[in-house]
Amino acid sequence: MSALPALAADTDRLSPHRFAKLSALIFDKTGIKMPATKATMLQGRLQRRLRDTGMATLDQYCDHLFDGSADPQEMIHLINAVTTNKTDFFREPGHFDFMAKTALPTLVDNGRRRIRAWSAACSTGAEPYTMAMILDQFAQGSGTDYGILATDIDTAVLETARLGIYPAELVEPVPASLRQRYVVNAIDRKTNKVRIVPHLRSAIGFARLNLMDASYPVGEPMDLIFCRNVLIYFDKPTQEKVVRRLCDCLAPGGYLFLGHSESIAGMDLPVTTASYTVFRKG
Repeated sequence: MSALPALAADTDRLSPHRFAKLSALIFDKTGIKMPATKATMLQGRLQRRLRDTGMATLDQYCDHLFDGSADPQEMIHLINAVTTNKTDFFREPGHFDFMAKTALPTLVDNGRRRIRAWSAACSTGAEPYTMAMILDQFAQGSGTDYGILATDIDTAVLETARLGIYPAELVEPVPASLRQRYVVNAIDRKTNKVRIVPHLRSAIGFARLNLMDASYPVGEPMDLIFCRNVLIYFDKPTQEKVVRRLCDCLAPGGYLFLGHSESIAGMDLPVTTASYTVFRKG
């Protein structure tokens, strides 16, 4: 009996030249740095694009990107493939304590009757829905109104966020009193999923926004801006440009929330420290 042929080795790899061009393109479009240590990760994430486009190799896919024949939508798909989406309800809870106990009362004391809030890089929606819970609870006791804008560069996670449907375990960090008020079982109870209540979902507008854009078309100045755990993917000059643009969107007296591992030390910005990684515009 003849031996079975050996399985072909997986030889579809990004050459250093191809990787360098891709990483430069990704940096230009998103500000995300892609060091050589990320080559294997990038290869893995691009495999799905090969399947979806029907292309046979990474070389073919790269040629498609760089020769001008790619549909503009393909760049969105590429960005969706390479972005990292880590999110939790009440992540870094100290920020939400500060928001509820200090920021919102101070804004109302200074005459705000409608609070405008923005969750930049909102991922699948846990952050803006957490903000909405805090704002809705506060509004009921203070007579204020509120609206939330939630943006991300990744169109796939925005679709998840709009639906507001999550595995039940994801909402476990939500305090029981808020869970009872703002979270219901999904229609299909066999899925062990939950859904954010309709009136909270309707308070949030979701939109695609690239933080690399020269300006952010978010409308009237914001009272609260959360842009957390995003700057860590950018180099220092890009970080400063992004934070400066965020400050341009912040109303006087408004608050900017960054991730606990992020810093604006050494940046010349129109804000002062209000709490740990919370900054207030003068």
